[in-house]
This record gives sequence, structure tokens and C-alpha cells, in this order.
Amino acid sequence: MVKANQSYKIGVDIGGTKMRAVLWNGEKAVAEDELATPTDTLDHFLIMLKALVDPLLERARTDKVKVAGIGLGVSSVLDSAASVLLGATNLPVINNVRLAEKAAEFIGLPTVMDNDAYCFTRAEALAGAGRGLKSVFGITLGTGIGGGWWLDGAIYKGAHGGAAQIWRTVVDVKEGVWFEAAYHRLTQNNPGKLSQEAILGDPLAEQAYEELGRVLGIGLANIVNTVDPDAFVLGGGVMQSSDLFLPELKKTMKENIDSAEAAKKVKVLKSKLGANAGAIGAALLVDQAK
Repeated sequence: MVKANQSYKIGVDIGGTKMRAVLWNGEKAVAEDELATPTDTLDHFLIMLKALVDPLLERARTDKVKVAGIGLGVSSVLDSAASVLLGATNLPVINNVRLAEKAAEFIGLPTVMDNDAYCFTRAEALAGAGRGLKSVFGITLGTGIGGGWWLDGAIYKGAHGGAAQIWRTVVDVKEGVWFEAAYHRLTQNNPGKLSQEAILGDPLAEQAYEELGRVLGIGLANIVNTVDPDAFVLGGGVMQSSDLFLPELKKTMKENIDSAEAAKKVKVLKSKLGANAGAIGAALLVDQAK
């Protein structure tokens, strides 16, 4: 049943290989869709973005509900005003583009955008595993590592819009290895294949996942020692194999946290919103942008 004066929002999670969209009614996704991400030209990208959104707009018309706007979550660093994409390395056709502005012109609806990990964190803090908590640190583990920090009702972005970009954290000073580079090395750029090997009892794959747990545990401990969140919420495709690394992650994290109270109380939670988390967080951005 549609409530009086209710409006829907559309959220789109834009990845390097696929785009996922949801129609959000304020409590749940009432419709969703997914298409491959065009990587050839900006014009083709905008055409396919509209093709992704159009069925959701039609559903809203059927429900006789207005769509208030569109939120975009993109795997990229944005400028401090969240208007220009500065680091969309997996999708160069939208790099250095005012994508929200272009999309608004092309589709005809107010459009805002944010980093995809920030969108994931926003969704889990407001409607998912971190709901009701004051300080939530979200981490996405997929084709790469993303991070976002929810604090006192908003994403904390820092002075220049780039806070919580943990993928660039150096985990090996001598070799200059970043957090994400270590993650790629341990998962061999194919975590799905590695998890299957580990499940089948391959000792090298099991060892790789155990080491991944240690690396992630140290990373999370560093975050606790710096900002002391109530909880971490972990999401992304690699969480399908979380049983292979989560015990070691929790153990290593607790061993490396300075505060005994924090080591005991900080929670490590799995995403409740699953594959739709990023798109839901993008839809929620529409309300926050008003």
C-alpha cells in the first residue's frame, strides 16, 4: 500500500562490469534491475543508464508515486563537492566527468552521486546491519577494497572528501605494498576460484585465506585504534567465502587493538542488504542531498 505523499527514490550502484539499480520506497526495494556497464563511450554509458532506470520509472508510474530523484554510487574518488569523478580507473569513460549533472540532463530527474563504498556504508548504517549505531565503519570486499565511515548520522568525508579510503593504506612499508595490492595478491585476482579451491581442501588456498584474514584483521585493528567505531559491516562478493577468513580476521583484530574494552566490544558484522546495499545507499543519498 502506497502512503499519502510518499515518493520513491532510485539508486544505482555503478561497477566496472555491471550496474545495479533499485526503486526504494523508504523501507525496502520495491523493484530492481541490472545491466552490463558500457565501457566504450560516455554517450553509450548514459543511454544504458537510462535503459536501466526506465523500467523503475514505469513501476513508479504504475504505483502512481513520484520519483524524487536518482542517486549514483560510483567506484571512484570524487572532488570535495562530489560533483566530478577523479579516479574512476575501472571505468575511464566517466573519469573527470560531472556524471550526476550529465545524468540529470539525459534522464530528466535530479541526480546526485557519491563513492560506492560510502553508499554501502550509508545503507548498512540506516537500513542494514549497523542500524541504530552511532559509529559504523563499512568495508566492501569485491574486485577491490572500499571503505566508508558513518558517524553521527552522516558519512564522514574529511576535509577534502576522501576519508576512509583504506585501500591505499600501506601494509608493508619496506615493499610499499598497499592494502588492496596485498588483497589482490592473496586472492590471485580471482577470489571466487580461490574459495572453491579452499572448500575442496587445497592447502595453499586455505593458507591464502588464512593470511587474508590476518591482513584484514590488522587493517581493522588499525582503524579501531584510530577512530574506535561501534562496529564494522563487511560486504561485497568475497563475503560469500567469509567462513574461510573471518575467524582469523577477528582473532588478529582483537590481538592488535590497544584498548581492552574496544577489543571486547567492537563488532564485526556481515551486510544485511547484500547485493542491493550499494544501490540502496545511493537512493538514500537523495534524501540527504535535500
